[in-house]
Amino acid sequence: MKVLVIGGGGREHALAWKLAQSPKVQMVYVAPGNGGTATDPRLENVPITDIVELRNWVQENKIALTVVGPEGPLAAGVVDEFRAHGMRIFGPTKAAAQLESSKAFSKAFMRRHGIPTAEYATFSDPAAAHAYVRKMGAPTVVKADGLAAGKGVVVAMTEQEAHEAIDFMLVDNTLGVTHNEGGARVVVEEFLEGEEASFIVLCDGKNVLALATSQDHKRLQDGDQGPNTGGMGAYSPAPVVTPDVHAKAMREVILPTIRGMEKDGIPFTGFLYAGLMIDAQGQPKTLEFNCRMGDPETQPIMMRLKTDLVDVLWAATEPGPHGKLDEVELQWDRRAALGVVLAAPGYPLNPRKGDVITGIGEHTEDCAVFHAGTVLKDGVLQTSGGRVLCVTALADSLRQAQQKAYQVIKDIHFDGMQYRTDIGHRALKG
Repeated sequence: MKVLVIGGGGREHALAWKLAQSPKVQMVYVAPGNGGTATDPRLENVPITDIVELRNWVQENKIALTVVGPEGPLAAGVVDEFRAHGMRIFGPTKAAAQLESSKAFSKAFMRRHGIPTAEYATFSDPAAAHAYVRKMGAPTVVKADGLAAGKGVVVAMTEQEAHEAIDFMLVDNTLGVTHNEGGARVVVEEFLEGEEASFIVLCDGKNVLALATSQDHKRLQDGDQGPNTGGMGAYSPAPVVTPDVHAKAMREVILPTIRGMEKDGIPFTGFLYAGLMIDAQGQPKTLEFNCRMGDPETQPIMMRLKTDLVDVLWAATEPGPHGKLDEVELQWDRRAALGVVLAAPGYPLNPRKGDVITGIGEHTEDCAVFHAGTVLKDGVLQTSGGRVLCVTALADSLRQAQQKAYQVIKDIHFDGMQYRTDIGHRALKG
């Protein structure tokens, strides 16, 4: 069969790489793809981003299954468009994707369905938001209501930082947030103490299948310093998600969310990503929902997945009131995987583009270099975005996976390349 992955980042490269391993697949197309998907013989880029144009292309080329990577096309209604024409696509509808595309929708949903999360208030008026911050004090968290490519969250350790974030999001929009209907809004919420983990599941409208646990590193610099980014590296499994925490996350966050969406008449299908803050007592609270796989968490998770991903997504998209994920069991490599993001100079605010990339070797069974912000120009690989590559390794221990990834990085070069040298530090310290 022929499969399409929508998107062009590191997450999409990893999904396409995994799907291409299935004996059932003759070709995996990636729309629009990147420099890495352009150079893999099992993958083919499709330079289309318009939803209707893409749907026409899928019909003409008899694509059996489509998987949506990023949040943009989901929020724009790509799943609704494909389903309206009887096509098999894995992802949430536009209405369900509001769990990610609107922080205000998501917080109100959690409050309504009793899902543990931080206390909050929503504002469209900057003066009211500033007054709330003065009343609540710092630290606090300021979130843009719309999509911001993982950069619309500011953890403000001082009141000054909170006031600046409010102005960034409500007045200047320097973060490039895609505002929802009704204009710019921010959510200001209490700061939660603890350790963060990414809890990602597959949903078919009713049934839920948990993926391997993972942990992301949001800050730009070593020791979790510097500005927030879309993610500088990740590893799987995440020791912070103990069996007890896993059971609580499923019981108190994931299942009430799926049941709540069903109850609200918006059944959820697709990847559901709960960003959790786990306190010292092992109690998880929901920081946010994403309606897609995390990036860079997808890369180590896909390295560890042994089950044929095509079989899993085929079961999830079975026609009917819901899919058949209850008939699927996921098998995982017992080894650990760790991925390190190599970012462009100037990332996250002003990444430079157009630098030549050298030194990327062949993928091996236990090490892969997934491309994100790359483009192939006249046969030359160049940087084209903030997060450029994710070097991902698999080994018997997390320490060995870390060593292997950093060994491979030594050979890779582009001008101004920046990366963290401590990915996995929390788990290794623990």
